[in-house]
Amino acid sequence: MERIAVIGGLGTLSGGDLFFKLLKNQQVLKNQLNYHFIFEQQPYSQINSPLYQEEDIKSRKYYTYNVCKNFESKGVTSVLLPCFACHSFLDELQKEISIPIVNIFEALSNYVSSKVGKGAKIGILTSDYVKVNQLLNSYFKDYDLLFPTQQEQLMEAIYGEQGIKNGYFDGLALEYVYEACVELNNLGCDIILPGITELSLIVEQLWKRGIPIVDVNQIYADYALMNKNSSPKKAFKLGILGGIGPSATVDFMNKIIKNTPAKNDQEHIKMVVEQNPQIPDRTANLVYHETDPTIAMFSTCKRLEAEGADAIAIPCNTAHAFVNSIQEHLNTPIINMLTTTAEYIKEHYGGKIKVGLLATSGTIQSEVYHDVLKAFGLNIIVPDEKHQGYVMESIYGKDGVKAGYTDGNCRKNILKSADYVINKGAQVVILGCTELPLIFPDESDIIKGSQKTPLIDPTLILARKIVSMTT
Repeated sequence: MERIAVIGGLGTLSGGDLFFKLLKNQQVLKNQLNYHFIFEQQPYSQINSPLYQEEDIKSRKYYTYNVCKNFESKGVTSVLLPCFACHSFLDELQKEISIPIVNIFEALSNYVSSKVGKGAKIGILTSDYVKVNQLLNSYFKDYDLLFPTQQEQLMEAIYGEQGIKNGYFDGLALEYVYEACVELNNLGCDIILPGITELSLIVEQLWKRGIPIVDVNQIYADYALMNKNSSPKKAFKLGILGGIGPSATVDFMNKIIKNTPAKNDQEHIKMVVEQNPQIPDRTANLVYHETDPTIAMFSTCKRLEAEGADAIAIPCNTAHAFVNSIQEHLNTPIINMLTTTAEYIKEHYGGKIKVGLLATSGTIQSEVYHDVLKAFGLNIIVPDEKHQGYVMESIYGKDGVKAGYTDGNCRKNILKSADYVINKGAQVVILGCTELPLIFPDESDIIKGSQKTPLIDPTLILARKIVSMTT
């Protein structure tokens, strides 16, 4: 079913006219069960203002954005925007809206090319704003565009106290428009093209007087029904479940930025972050059966999904013990940091390598890393109880990395545990808690004499994976 929406309120009467012309289209009347039409008009403070100031356009931007976002929640498949001036910011609006907005200029260009040949004279009746900004020129560059000399009089016919926008379809308003059309006719125009949607309200009266003016609202409605608009291509947006922990989230974002081959701000990846440090501790749940963090994590992911995230990243190793159950109830994929890390190790170091894991006791006991690494045929080595205590102290201790320390006791403790797994045969060491890489900001190896053991930073690998997905 086509769910087509019309943004009303930018020209109350012309919006209603467009909606009516959608309804009476023969294609719709014959297949009424295939169409769902929505018309929405919100209060718009500058509804009666002529387009003289930039503030008028800004207010239209806010208005159209808000209405379009409301349409998104209703499953609308295309939007009609019956305001020529608003199409001046269509590109910037479309980048933020997932529903295709039907371009009124494209509709008219398609119609004109089917009626007159290149080089034909086209009379244009449009607002000062559209005229000055030459919005029509790019769509009708193969034609000779002519404008009436009495532009002020035309504006009075539209916006005046007794103008068409206020419901006056005859009298002085009609005569002013007729005079402009006669002038264009005398200049040899093959067709008269309104660039103001309100003029559709009086075209029948002008036709009776022999004026070759087109009904832009009818053309726009027919074009929208005949042409299937594909969803706009939008920039990839990454959702980040943050706050677990806070510093690791910032570190992860920084790694994405540093690894993105961007030449300017606009080439970087869009990110939406839900920084939620109140999510219950994952290790406390896995080890001591304290508060389950699943619902808090799921709720955060759903908010990221609602924000339009194309994928979700969770820069917390222990949290991945809960990922599979959460993913079942999400439409947006979570990029699994553990799987990405195992793929990286196998690709760069081979499938027979022994992998040391320094992680929280929750990660160790859940065996979430064990399962992933074994699936890739990799052997895993973890610290004994004593050296696991050093790992936990370096993370959660009073001088630990979660308390803001990256040197001193937290570094000494983690190096003791690293030495242990290396002495047990580990050929690479995973820093399996996202805070641990903060202790090694400039190091990619642990060097002992002539022995160099690579440190594997899962957040860095995940960041590079995400960048590769978008470039």
